[in-house]
Amino acid sequence: MLNHENTSSSDAAGAKLEGSVDGSLVLRIKDVSVHYGMVQALHNVSFDVPRGKIVTLVGANGAGKTTMLRAISGLVRVSHGVIEHRGEVISTSQPHEIVRRRICQSPEGRGIFLNLSVEENLDLGAWAAPDKLSYKINLERGFEMFPRLKERRRQNAGTLSGGEQQMLAIARALMGQPEVLLLDEPSLGLAPQIIEKIFEIVQQINRDGMTILLVEQNALQALGIAHHGVVLETGRVVLQGPSRELLASDEVRKAYLGE
Repeated sequence: MLNHENTSSSDAAGAKLEGSVDGSLVLRIKDVSVHYGMVQALHNVSFDVPRGKIVTLVGANGAGKTTMLRAISGLVRVSHGVIEHRGEVISTSQPHEIVRRRICQSPEGRGIFLNLSVEENLDLGAWAAPDKLSYKINLERGFEMFPRLKERRRQNAGTLSGGEQQMLAIARALMGQPEVLLLDEPSLGLAPQIIEKIFEIVQQINRDGMTILLVEQNALQALGIAHHGVVLETGRVVLQGPSRELLASDEVRKAYLGE
């Protein structure tokens, strides 16, 4: 059942995704607000991320999707509300502490180091790996998932194609052996056939048991692979629920799917 949010009431924003129970949650976002100076980017945002699921945040540019991921990663400060990981508040934690909790992000725009090699970029993603064996396993797993990266492991990242750079950004995040993978606009600027490949990989990662919080402007593709969806509009949750129901909603189809 879809949950429509009353944007004039912070109490309504606290509703949970259908089927969520406390013991199954990896992340819980509770009445979170974020400001950039005098500008409020998020307004009492609340949603749950159940273990082993793909939850997607959809909405137009400027809706607050990236800000939400940055708040979870500790890159921007929460001005109101809390973010919980496994029932513990992390909204006051530093970014490196978040990564040590195995919450890793592949940022919008990829954020790779263009003057470093593919393997050096992956090494940076593994700084919190518990031991050398974990590093080796994660590296081989990344190369198995993205064979092109293995072929180009000594090549400077700046010489890769856009699709290969996106693969590198995801593989680097996976080097942290995440429990929760935060993906910010993985399809941005890519050709349709590369986008299809990226989304196949996201589904494969999830089938292997990883929890994923996905930010995507391409609502149709995001909702097509996600279990739950959260619709953001000007920093507020306006609708959330099972993805299949969001896809069937006339409101969502008209506003976000161009119908």
